[in-house]
Amino acid sequence: MTKQTRPYNFSAGPGVLPEAVLKEAQTEMLDWNGTGMSVMEMSHRSKEFGEIAHNAESALRQLMQIPDNYKVLFLQGGASGQFAAIPLNLAPMAGGKQAACDYVVTGFWSQKAFEEAGKFSQAALAAEGDGTNIPDVKSWKLSPNSCYLHYTDNETIHGVEFDQVPAVDIPLVVDVSSSILSKPIDVSKFALVYAGAQKNFGPAGLTVVIVREDMLGKASALTPSIFDYSEQAKAESMVNTPPTYSWYIAGLTFKWLLSIGGIKAIEKTNQEKAALLYEAIDSASHFENRVEKHCRSKMNVPFVFKKEVLAKHPKLEERFLKEAKENGLLTLAGHRSVGGMRASIYNAMPVAGVAKLAQFIKDFDRTIN
Repeated sequence: MTKQTRPYNFSAGPGVLPEAVLKEAQTEMLDWNGTGMSVMEMSHRSKEFGEIAHNAESALRQLMQIPDNYKVLFLQGGASGQFAAIPLNLAPMAGGKQAACDYVVTGFWSQKAFEEAGKFSQAALAAEGDGTNIPDVKSWKLSPNSCYLHYTDNETIHGVEFDQVPAVDIPLVVDVSSSILSKPIDVSKFALVYAGAQKNFGPAGLTVVIVREDMLGKASALTPSIFDYSEQAKAESMVNTPPTYSWYIAGLTFKWLLSIGGIKAIEKTNQEKAALLYEAIDSASHFENRVEKHCRSKMNVPFVFKKEVLAKHPKLEERFLKEAKENGLLTLAGHRSVGGMRASIYNAMPVAGVAKLAQFIKDFDRTIN
């Protein structure tokens, strides 16, 4: 087993990348494949980058078993850019009126998606959780003639994750930014799947959109060309200069995943990591995770000190984060909107890192009077 020489980074995004990927990129930094150029210096129109782009898409299609009738787009603008692009592409105006679409809000990012969609469509709230749960699909209220239903598979901030695909009769759109490639997903059940790269498969700057071909050609006339799925599909994601280096790193990460057994293999590891961490939190006397157990995230684990503990020790979070950092456990502060702590345990986080954090939580818990 390779000795860990770097600290463990639990950042929610940009998140940890596989060391093997970073080392491969390091060796190729000045000279990719004998070209004498860094990937960052290559023309996106060159034969060399065309090979990088093709290999990345092929590896992603293999990993996710993407059907042939889906286009895979490598775009810019982050998942937040897609909050606008999706209604512009899939909910076009008809007779001067905006089309209807439905949103399930289960946390911070699905709320953001819902609010943004309201600028470009008749976005309706189909269901809303409280940040600790997912409403039963039977209680969802869908709009008549809705163009699509949008949900966020895994809420990065609140740590709420769907354990199954919702069974509805309208086209499904899903944000998988913080859960993509962490578990199997049946792409054929969706009209569109999208994810920002910086949480689970690459550096910031790249967004992947997987869109069924029959959803193309519906974009509003107001849609910018760089966000028009039809235009990007025709141009092979190169309406303008794409985020080439991020695309390259994503391709290396896809290759790494294939080398370790693919999504089923990493899912098993992710389940092991999540079980270790939740056991440490649940067995502690002074910590808690407030998400209902059936929808706890396996990627982003928020945890807090119990209210009565913080009332007695108001600076306990500060002490925890300081000592964690001293022990090589980095970026554990919760999102500013909710506070507390959060550990993001993406694919590239090794079991050893989670085991060390779990033990640190147990040891810290025993120091509190």
